[in-house]
Amino acid sequence: MTHDELRALLFGFPGVEDGVSYGEPSFKVAGKFLTWMRPRLDDSIVVHLNNRDERDLLIEMDPATFHFTDHYRDHALVLARLATVDPVWLKVMLEARWRRVAPRRLVKSFDEA
Repeated sequence: MTHDELRALLFGFPGVEDGVSYGEPSFKVAGKFLTWMRPRLDDSIVVHLNNRDERDLLIEMDPATFHFTDHYRDHALVLARLATVDPVWLKVMLEARWRRVAPRRLVKSFDEA
């Protein structure tokens, strides 16, 4: 997945806007963190998960794509390398995150469209 493809995916969700987090590109919805990237470090995107067990399973199944650093050790997050992440999986995960942080009115209008 390219950066342009990722941006197109993210901006397909209403209310998504560019931001900067930790000195890296990020994406927000209604001022809340949606996700952020690590282009200078390992060209990965931060993906929110339901729990750390899910992260461990993803890393075990595909260590070339999924990883984490000590900074993320205690969080239900995984880093996914853009070059090898499955775009369908990533869209599902980003939509789930968007639904958790977006205002209800945006979710409702998205569902009605």
